Amino acid sequence: MSAEENKALVRRFFEAQLQGDLDALKEMMAQDFVDHSVLPDQETDREGYIRAVAKDRAAFSTVRRIVEEQVATDDTVVSRLTLSGTHNRGEIAGIVPTGTELLFTAIVIHRIVGGKIAEEWSEGSGLEEITQRRLEQEMRERERVEQELRVAHRIQQASLPRAMPKLEGWEITHHYLPARQVGGDFYDFHPLSDNRLGIIIGDATGKGVPAALVMANTCGMLRAVAQSADYSPGAVLERVNETLFPNIPQNMFVTCFYAILDPESGRLLYANAGHNLPCCRHEHASIELRARGMPLGLMTGMSYEEKETILEAGDRALFYSDGLVEAHDPRGEMFGFPKLERLVAEYGEEEGSLVDSLLEELKRFTGEEWEQEDDITILTLERSVSES
Repeated sequence: MSAEENKALVRRFFEAQLQGDLDALKEMMAQDFVDHSVLPDQETDREGYIRAVAKDRAAFSTVRRIVEEQVATDDTVVSRLTLSGTHNRGEIAGIVPTGTELLFTAIVIHRIVGGKIAEEWSEGSGLEEITQRRLEQEMRERERVEQELRVAHRIQQASLPRAMPKLEGWEITHHYLPARQVGGDFYDFHPLSDNRLGIIIGDATGKGVPAALVMANTCGMLRAVAQSADYSPGAVLERVNETLFPNIPQNMFVTCFYAILDPESGRLLYANAGHNLPCCRHEHASIELRARGMPLGLMTGMSYEEKETILEAGDRALFYSDGLVEAHDPRGEMFGFPKLERLVAEYGEEEGSLVDSLLEELKRFTGEEWEQEDDITILTLERSVSES
C-alpha cells in the first residue's frame, strides 16, 4: 500500500473509533495487533484494544476528533490529533462521570502490515488532567468516608455507657478497643427495679460504619425492651430478635449475652444469643456460663434458654468479645478460650485487675508487631470478699 493509502486507512480507523463501530475496527486490525501504550487495567492485544475503545466511547455523550496533521513513511503513519468530548456517561481511567468537557491532544503512531494496522503507540496531553481529576475525586471520597466515620463514631460513643455503675460490695471494670475508628462491639448496663442491674455485652458482625450502626440500633432496642417491663433476660433477647430481624441488613447478625444481677443475693440470671461463653472464677476454678440461643437478627420465632448462678464473695465473672480469644500470634496460633479459661482460674489478686492481667498476657502472646484484627471488649464483675 502507498503512503496515502496508509494514511487513509488510519483516518478510517479513527472514524470507526469515533462512531463506536467495533466490527469495522476489528476488520482493519491485524490478528496479532499490539497496543504499546496501555493503561494499567488494559490488555495489549486486539480484543483488549477493542474493549478499551468501547468503554471509552461509552463514557462520552459527544466526541469530536480532528486529525490536525499526518505524516507517512514506508509502513508507518504518524498522526497529530485533537480530541474533545462531554464526560457524562461512564468511567474513564477510574474517573466517574463529571459532565464536563475534556480536551486532549495526542500523537499516535501506527505500523501497517499487509493493509492491516499491526501496532499502535500513543502519547497524549490529557493524561495529566485525568490524573488530577482522579486525585481530586479520591480526595473527596476520602473526606466523605472520614466524615461518615466521625458521625458513626459519635453515634457509637453515644450508645455506650458514659460511666461504670456503682454497686455497694461490687466492682465492675472494663476495656473497650475497636479495631477501627468504629466497630461492632458494645456493652451496656440497665438499672432495673429492686436495685437489680442488667448487664449486656454484644457484637454486631463486621467492622466499620455498618457494624457500628447496627450496634447502636441494637443497643437502643435492648435498652427500650429491658426497661419497659420486668422482662427476664431470655424474654428481652426474644423481643429484640423479633424487632431486629426485619430491620437488619442481609447477612448481618448480632451476638449478645444478657444477664440480670441481684446485688443483694449475688444471683446472676442470664441468657445468651450466640455470644462467646462468659466464665466465672470460683474457688480457684473457672466455670463456663452456658445457655443456648441463636444470634439476634438471623430468624424469627427464636427462644432463649435461661440459666442462673450465684456469685459469692470473691467470685468474678468475665464477659468478653471474640476479638480477645481470636487474636493470633506471629505464627498464626489463636489465643483461644482454653488459654483464657486457664488464665482466669490461675489469676491472683496480687496481679492487679483481671482486665489488666489479660491485656498484658494478650500483648505477650501477639507480640509487638501485632495488628489488631477485631474489636476487643472485656468486662469483669467482682463481688467483694467482705460480702457475706
